[in-house]
Amino acid sequence: MFKTLADAFKIKEVRNKILLTILLLFIYRLGCWLPIPGINKDALNFNSESFLGLLNAVNGSALSQGSFLALGVSPYITASIIIQLLCAVIPSWQRLAKEDSDGRKKISQYTKIAALIIATAQAIGIAVGFGTADSYNLNLFGGSEFVCYAFIVIMLVAGAMFTVWLGEKITEIGIGNGMSLLIFVGILSSAGTGVMNNFKNIAVGGATTQRAIWQLVMFIVVLIAIFALVVFVDGGERRVGVQYAKQMKGRKMYGGQSTYIPVRVNANGVMPIIFASSILTFPQLLMSIFAPNGNGFTRWWSQWLGAGSWIYSIVLSLLILGFAYFYTMLNFDTEEISRQIQQNGGFIPGIRPGKPTAQYLGSINKRITLFGAIFLAFMALIPTLIFSTPLIGGGGITSAFSATAMLIVVSVALEFDKQLEAQMMMRNYRGFLK
Repeated sequence: MFKTLADAFKIKEVRNKILLTILLLFIYRLGCWLPIPGINKDALNFNSESFLGLLNAVNGSALSQGSFLALGVSPYITASIIIQLLCAVIPSWQRLAKEDSDGRKKISQYTKIAALIIATAQAIGIAVGFGTADSYNLNLFGGSEFVCYAFIVIMLVAGAMFTVWLGEKITEIGIGNGMSLLIFVGILSSAGTGVMNNFKNIAVGGATTQRAIWQLVMFIVVLIAIFALVVFVDGGERRVGVQYAKQMKGRKMYGGQSTYIPVRVNANGVMPIIFASSILTFPQLLMSIFAPNGNGFTRWWSQWLGAGSWIYSIVLSLLILGFAYFYTMLNFDTEEISRQIQQNGGFIPGIRPGKPTAQYLGSINKRITLFGAIFLAFMALIPTLIFSTPLIGGGGITSAFSATAMLIVVSVALEFDKQLEAQMMMRNYRGFLK
């Protein structure tokens, strides 16, 4: 990856895109530290394992700063998930998703509208759930809590939509995958803050110095091992061989070649974990809006279904397994693949074309998906439990290294490397044609 990055900087066009991407990411991080007037960030108090705590870790500690971009890309990601689900069940939307650029533009507009609605709901929940009145400077708003809440909600929603604009600009004029890069930077920022705090503990000295050094070493060792496992599984795939028969068209012979269909072990990426986590954390958002001071049900939910409880772990694992199969059904249409193979004169050796081919691909996909789902469930539980132990550091140094965070960091890094290679390849093709 570092070699690809070095080669990319030698090409002017690609170098300019990289620099523009860095500039836009810098603007995003600057907005994450730009506080909203009226919020006393020193008085903000929320559990690191609550909905607000998880949102803060993914957004690079922007929420704990009471910043303009505190919501980050969370509303847009949630809206994208909802729109994808609706496209699967609404036939007219499904046709739009399969159309040309005009259809995709309409789907993108629907996603932005949904993101605006979700951002408004999350902003209300955050404004109400920030805590006591000490969290706000009501003197700036004439002592009116309503005006204060309304101003904060407007600023948070505006920041969320500005983040969406930044992500689109990175995709348009930068390297690409703007939304993923924004999440990537936010996670690394939270992780960097935790590591720097650990270094400060080492520099201070005293009785805790040896403990802090041991925690840092163990953290790095375990982190490298888990990253290696993620990269290994991310590249794993089952290759189903396809043979194309020779066809005579006019005076030329076509076909007669062999290829394969790659069935990836973890083709769904982090989507099943995001789906499952969103369902389990959404009630916490509602409770922060309608019961900010807590009640019996809120305390019961936090005790039994809050992050870290054994019931939460079991429910999360089951939801991940279910969503892994559901998302695979949306993205891997065996009937369509079988039809395309047959139309192009291809066949899988030993399998009859048509329905038998679709059934054969479906059986392989189900078995591969099972291993991928088990891996995601493992990543959702084991690393988080390991990093939360006092031996490795507890919550301070590892707050950003949840399962979703680690999978996103590795996936985005690999995808960024592929995007750079694609940009350089396109440039070489253009130079050859000229």
